[in-house]
Amino acid sequence: MANSIVLPGQMVSDKPARLPYCYVENNKTYATVLSLLSDDGRLVPLCGPYEPLLDDYVVSYVSEVRFSGYNININCPANAYLSGREVAQKLTVGDVLYARISAVDEIKSVELNDARLLRGGTIIEIAAAKVPRVIGKKNSMIGMISAATGCEIYVGRNGFIWVSSKGNQKLAADTIRMVEAQAHITGLTDRIKAHLDAHKAAASPAAQN
Repeated sequence: MANSIVLPGQMVSDKPARLPYCYVENNKTYATVLSLLSDDGRLVPLCGPYEPLLDDYVVSYVSEVRFSGYNININCPANAYLSGREVAQKLTVGDVLYARISAVDEIKSVELNDARLLRGGTIIEIAAAKVPRVIGKKNSMIGMISAATGCEIYVGRNGFIWVSSKGNQKLAADTIRMVEAQAHITGLTDRIKAHLDAHKAAASPAAQN
């Protein structure tokens, strides 16, 4: 399926559409950042900071412990807030979470819920606009990377990605970086598959004899 480059201010739909990094004017939808537009109408931004949206799932970490909850870094200028009632155990600064954005107000103050504590891994930071390419259609890209590396991977819409230490963490991180760097180039899925297959072949017993 072909992708076309969309420039800021270019129309991406002749109808109002709720798309990331877009605005609606006169019942038409326009891009605000450089993006890729597929034939089926999917828009993949190629730049731009993370814009928190209701129901986004984010990878984040505790930046401050407060009396009744926690300030959480979600890769935005302002911290998000997580109530202590939303977690079963006490958290400490640096604890990594996977959580849902439950509220965003007009000044982009964010509240979180459905938080899950992630242990035994590391956070990789990529451009938030490249996250859809890392996820892939119906989780195809991230599923392929996880299966090939044996790593548990949580992808946040905010550009933070948590990769477990169980599995080939370095290969997973390198592959995610490759997706980020080549997000604008067609045939990406085939190249990533070839990259992972090459590492699998090189690590096989026959290749090491």
